[in-house]
Amino acid sequence: MISHICLGTADVERAAAFYDAVLAEIGLARKFLEPDWVAWKHPDHARPLFILTMPFDGQPATPGNGTMVALLAPSRGAVDAAHARALALGGVCEGPPGLRPHYHPHYYAAYLRDPDGNKLCFVCHDEPAPSA
Repeated sequence: MISHICLGTADVERAAAFYDAVLAEIGLARKFLEPDWVAWKHPDHARPLFILTMPFDGQPATPGNGTMVALLAPSRGAVDAAHARALALGGVCEGPPGLRPHYHPHYYAAYLRDPDGNKLCFVCHDEPAPSA
């Protein structure tokens, strides 16, 4: 259903370094880096793409009010790791990792803003893995 998600950045190189580290925690890898944009995807799928770009109109990149991108994580541990990595690289916490049962009983998510102010969510919808 989704081809790609595109967010603005003021600095493509900075965005590439931030997201290379953070998105690796949820299993995404860089697809390309060009002077004005960079993209990531799941290694086993051509799409969807997650793209950061300099705005085409030449105006400053600004985050949308009420806009958020939620990225699927393969596990609760991946949510924790992506959130921690993002904060270590200059992201700002908008909600620590944890259950949000008001959405559904297994909704485990963390929220943050990237260095450009874009709001992200890392979410796992699965039940926790059984204890050994």
